Amino acid sequence: MVGRIVGDIKNKNILFLQGPMGFFFKKLDDSFRKQGATTYKIGFNMGDYFFSNKDNYTPFREKPQDWPEFIENFLIKNKIDKIFLFGDCRFYQKEAKKIAYKYNIEVFVFEEGYIRPHYITLEKFGVNGFSNIPRDPKFFYKLKEKPLPSPKPANPSKTNMILSASTYYALSNLFSFKYPHYIHHREFSAIKELFYGIRGVIRKGIFKITERNYEKLISTTLSKKYYFVPLQTHNDFQILQHSPYQSIEKFIIEVLESFAKYAPKKDYIIFKHHPVDRGRKNYKEFILEQAKILGVEKRVLIFYDVYLPTCLKNAKATVTVNSTVGLTSIGYGIPTKTLGNAIYDVNNLTNKDISLDKFWKNYRKPNRKLYKKFTQYIIENTQLNGSFYGLFPKELEEY
Repeated sequence: MVGRIVGDIKNKNILFLQGPMGFFFKKLDDSFRKQGATTYKIGFNMGDYFFSNKDNYTPFREKPQDWPEFIENFLIKNKIDKIFLFGDCRFYQKEAKKIAYKYNIEVFVFEEGYIRPHYITLEKFGVNGFSNIPRDPKFFYKLKEKPLPSPKPANPSKTNMILSASTYYALSNLFSFKYPHYIHHREFSAIKELFYGIRGVIRKGIFKITERNYEKLISTTLSKKYYFVPLQTHNDFQILQHSPYQSIEKFIIEVLESFAKYAPKKDYIIFKHHPVDRGRKNYKEFILEQAKILGVEKRVLIFYDVYLPTCLKNAKATVTVNSTVGLTSIGYGIPTKTLGNAIYDVNNLTNKDISLDKFWKNYRKPNRKLYKKFTQYIIENTQLNGSFYGLFPKELEEY
């Protein structure tokens, strides 16, 4: 039910800002109206306009410095009770959150699921590093264990996602003159996105051949003889906003230097690229160059498309900044170390109290009971069974 996270929406004034690219927020708008809410939408480009209802849409076409005053006046004039947005690190969203809190307006943030693949995140106040999820293991130990219903398959459609993103970028670029001052949180060229997409398809075909033996290798010869490092996207706000790093390269250097100096000399380290970066980034040469400087190039493997569960199940341990892969790793019982701000960086889930230098030889497995209680808590309080490009969450349809 909507009330589990969102509370009562009947007779409430609700504002939608940018949602995930596609019709998800339009469906949510329609659902909330049926449940008695008065809804509004503010858009910043033609992509936002296309994927919105038109009768409650307000365009923001002014300069970024005019946004705080604009949104403050809008919230007051329309007596907004609740704001819904996707991600909370983008400029417009961050400014809206600040002003909303000033007037005690509730803010709800959607994000990709903390638990995947059958959930999406909806959390009050903020997500990831801005989340209010407790980090004290004592809080979770006190919770009573109870069985949760199995989620329905979310059936996310990759075709739907690609078509939505392509349409969004194309319309926003073609009609950029209608919103001349809009600033996007990432690179916003439709031509470049098309190029990255084509290059990603080509690379996937190449990697299918060049990486065909890796899965067998890590399942047999290298099983439990390597540390696994899942790389995050190069422009991930989890890196830029919620970590001490300003680039993936800096993270790679720190991990490799520590590995070279402190890890057992017989062990390996494996870096796996994020699939979203397949057409955008290739860190292989950089990693090998750094490994060569440190004299560990023969103990380093780098790839893109080897099946993630295979990588995790056969690893000695996992090192990440704050990727959700870290929580998946914990779920498999693999010792995990985070180097950024992660919602699951709870002592006895991760090795929070152990430095990276010591972690290579003195890691600790996650506490299984704590993991069950932690996941139970976040599913009950922050997760919706559904997808932005598949199953629409039933809880948002019924009250």
